[in-house]
Amino acid sequence: MTFEGGPDPNLSPNRHHHHHVLDWLEDSVSFLSSFLDDSYAGNTADQITNYEWWTQEEDQANMIHNPLVSTLATSNNSPLLPQAEISKKRKLSTNPTTPNKTPTHPNRQRIAIEGDGGFEEEGEANKKPAATGRKGHGKGNAGSSSNGVSKEVRWAEQLLNPCAAAIEAANISRVRHLFCVLRELQSFSGDANHRLAAHGLRALSNHTSAAGIAIPDRAGTSAATFATTEPKLFRSAIIKFHEVSPWFAFPSALANASILQTMTLDPSRHARSLHVVDIGVSHGVQWPTLLDALARNPGGAPKLVRLAVAGGAAPPGPFSVAPPGYDFQSHLLRYARSIDLNLRIDHTEDLGAGSVALTVGETLVVCVQFRAGHGSADDRTAFLRSIRELEPDLVVLSEIDGGGGEVGFPAGFARNAELLWRFLDSTSAAFKGRESAERRVMEGEAARFLETTAEAAAAEGRDLWRERMAAVGFREEAFGEEALDAGRALLRKYDGNWEMRAAPAEAAVGLWWKGHPVSFCSLWKPHRRN
Repeated sequence: MTFEGGPDPNLSPNRHHHHHVLDWLEDSVSFLSSFLDDSYAGNTADQITNYEWWTQEEDQANMIHNPLVSTLATSNNSPLLPQAEISKKRKLSTNPTTPNKTPTHPNRQRIAIEGDGGFEEEGEANKKPAATGRKGHGKGNAGSSSNGVSKEVRWAEQLLNPCAAAIEAANISRVRHLFCVLRELQSFSGDANHRLAAHGLRALSNHTSAAGIAIPDRAGTSAATFATTEPKLFRSAIIKFHEVSPWFAFPSALANASILQTMTLDPSRHARSLHVVDIGVSHGVQWPTLLDALARNPGGAPKLVRLAVAGGAAPPGPFSVAPPGYDFQSHLLRYARSIDLNLRIDHTEDLGAGSVALTVGETLVVCVQFRAGHGSADDRTAFLRSIRELEPDLVVLSEIDGGGGEVGFPAGFARNAELLWRFLDSTSAAFKGRESAERRVMEGEAARFLETTAEAAAAEGRDLWRERMAAVGFREEAFGEEALDAGRALLRKYDGNWEMRAAPAEAAVGLWWKGHPVSFCSLWKPHRRN
């Protein structure tokens, strides 16, 4: 299927200088126009404003009302909850507006889980700095960890990971016990720990069901995902998430700046057609900034920009699937007309011969954003080979930086639970802890990270990707200063716990949260064949 749009003769030739991004976004926020100015013109903003779409109610979900939590709160030495959580529960029990609940089971005064290894021994918690229970969300957050040592207590993982190990060992009594504790502590609207417990419990419940392990009353409420979201809310969610979090916006900015540099450094490319194969998760949000930069290029815009959306070329994964009825093509084509840019949009389900129509003399760029890391290791290699067969001028590869390591269900679950923790923790900071429908959609889709734990090579690190790219015939390229400047300028818009890391000895650029890697973005060119 092909969609085409060219310059509108009724439009003034200089209209593209006015950044009609709102023509594409319609009733959504106007963050993309500021990205255009900041990423490519060098202007920076101190912070993102205009959060009127937030709900005004503060999140009260950390206050969990149930007998088990009350018993946990009364024990100073509870191995399940950090001191900050215990303090929260105590405050709850003394709140005059909250009805006090007495435990219905006297023998539940303290629930201890022995032999987990991940829990602190009795008294150990007092040897460590106490968590404050507060998190700053602004720039330069004093609670951040610049030296890579995280101060928050992540009790949800200390319950979920032993539970995954018990499932693997078919220790049914232990699984039931941990499920009981997780049910009492889970909340899809609490802090990052409570949310991780809720999403993790649901994932483990689904795994036990698939494995034929009978756990009565396994899971609670299901979470929203992209595929189950109404299209208008879906579009609002991904746009607003780009506004408040660099999780996807940062690698997209690096990719766009590198594509623009490819077109501008070589004068012979100025008038050539640009063909971008989009295998990503932006669902159209990435491209208005690039189109505007191309239209404003002093050397002239390409005579034709072709965007080939190849969502089916890579195995599906988190953030990859849009809901039925979602359409960004018409909005993007209308925006291209408003800036006098000739744009054509194609759709293809694979990268095989004839699926991606190539034209002699065009500049071909393949943009792979968080889509290569799904399926088996053989699937990933085959996917990269199909890209190599296109003989692209440039490949932009962005992926989760999971570090790799031991394989198998418990290890894979632990790695992806840690990844989901970083998403939930950073999203809580991005949304200032407030609830919204957009936040629930993004977090529900991110929880699909936990579905990939059965894969042998889940959450790989950049070193393994480097080896795989080299094996299929690519060589790594360094980012230009313009792209790095665009990344730095963009990152200044977000929470101060985010940072860009570009080591002198490495070409890839990393995105880090609180001193821990989240993702990397890299550039590749094919070794030309004789």
